[in-house]
Amino acid sequence: MQSKLWTKDFTTITLGSVVSMMGNSIAGFAMSLFVLDYMESTLLYAIYIFLYTLPQIAAPIISGPLMDRFSRRRTIYTLDFCSASIYIILAALIFFDFFNFGIFAAVTFIIGTINSVYMVAFESFYPMLISEGNYSKAYSISGTLQTMTFFMLPLATIAYNAFGLAPLLAVNSVFFLTAAVFETRISDVESVQKIHPEGSYGAKTYLSDMKNGIRYLASEKGLLAVTLYFTAMSIASGASQVITLPWFKSAFDNGEYLYMFVSIFGVIGRSLGGVIHYKVQLPAKKKFNIALFVYISIAVIEAFYLYTPLYSMAIGSFIIGIFGVTSYNIRVSATQSHVPHEMKGRFNGAFFMLNTVGALLGELLSGVLSEFIPMRATLTVFMLFFNGLAALLIIGGNKKHVAPLYNRNV
Repeated sequence: MQSKLWTKDFTTITLGSVVSMMGNSIAGFAMSLFVLDYMESTLLYAIYIFLYTLPQIAAPIISGPLMDRFSRRRTIYTLDFCSASIYIILAALIFFDFFNFGIFAAVTFIIGTINSVYMVAFESFYPMLISEGNYSKAYSISGTLQTMTFFMLPLATIAYNAFGLAPLLAVNSVFFLTAAVFETRISDVESVQKIHPEGSYGAKTYLSDMKNGIRYLASEKGLLAVTLYFTAMSIASGASQVITLPWFKSAFDNGEYLYMFVSIFGVIGRSLGGVIHYKVQLPAKKKFNIALFVYISIAVIEAFYLYTPLYSMAIGSFIIGIFGVTSYNIRVSATQSHVPHEMKGRFNGAFFMLNTVGALLGELLSGVLSEFIPMRATLTVFMLFFNGLAALLIIGGNKKHVAPLYNRNV
C-alpha cells in the first residue's frame, strides 16, 4: 500500500513555498522594472542582473557541504526571516527616499546569495518530507507551482504601475515572514536521519566533506551523466533566453506581446503536464526511453519553431512545456530519491552551480554569435548541438548507467 503524500510536514512546506514564491516573483519582477525606470540605463540594469546572478556560481557549491552537516530546516526558515527583514528595510529606504543604486546593488547581491543558499537547503530538505513511493507526485506539484509563478508577472506589472515598488517589497516581506513561520512548524526530521555533526566542525572537516562529495559524484556514473547533460542543456537554455525575446521584437510590431502570447502556451503545457504526472504514474521500465525522447524532441522543436507561423510557435511552445515538466519530473524524482540524505547538499550544490555556469556561458556565447549570424540560426545551432547531440552522446551513450537510475518506481 502506497504511503500518504499529504502529511503535515509535506503540506506545511508546500504552503510555505507557495507563499514565498508568490511574493518573490512579484517583487523580483517589480525590482527589475524599478531599475529600468529609476536609472534609465541598460548598463545599470545589466549590472543589477549580474549582481543577482553572480552568487549563484559560488554559493551553491560552497554551501553544499554545510547543508549536509547542519540543519537544513533551520537554514530555510532563518534565511526566510532574513529575507523578510531585508525587504522591509529596502521598502522603507525607498519610501523615505533614501534610495541609491549603490545600496540597491549591495542588497541585490545579498538577496542573490540568500536565494542561492536557500535553493540548496530547500532542495536537500524537501525530499526528506516525501513519503516512500511519492517522489514523482511530489515533484509534479513542485514543478507546477514553479510554473504558476509566471502568472504573477502581469499582476506585478499592474501593481508596480499603480503603487510603486515600496509597497510591493513590504508585501513580499510579509510573505517571507509567513513562509518562515510555516517552516518553523515542520518536524525536525533531520535528527532522525542523524546528519548533524558531533563535536567541532572546521576547515579540515569542510574540505574533507567537499572531497567526499566530488568522489561520490565521480563514482555515480548515472548521476554524473545526468549532471553533465543538464549543464550542456543549460548552455542551450541560456542562448534561448538571450535570443528569443529580441528576435520577436525585431520580427514583429509589438513583438514583446507576441512573445508573451507564445510563452503562455508553454506555461499552460507545463501546468497540464504537472497535473498529468500527479494523476498518472509513468511505467518505470520506460522512463529512460521517455526521457531521451523528450530531451531530443525539445531540442528539435526549439531549434526550428521560430521559423514557423505564429500558431505553430504556440503549439511548439505548448509541447515544449509538457515535455519540459516531464523531463523535470523524471530527472528530479530519480536523482533526489537516489542520492543519500547525507550527500544531497553537496550533490544539489554542484548541480545548481554547473547549471548556472552553463546558462551564463550560453548567454554570453549566443550574444556574441548573434552579432555575426542570424539570431534564429544561432538558436538552432545551440539547441541541436548543446541539447540534442548532448542528449544522444551523454544520456544515450551512458544508457547502462542512467537507465537503472531512471527506471524505478519512486
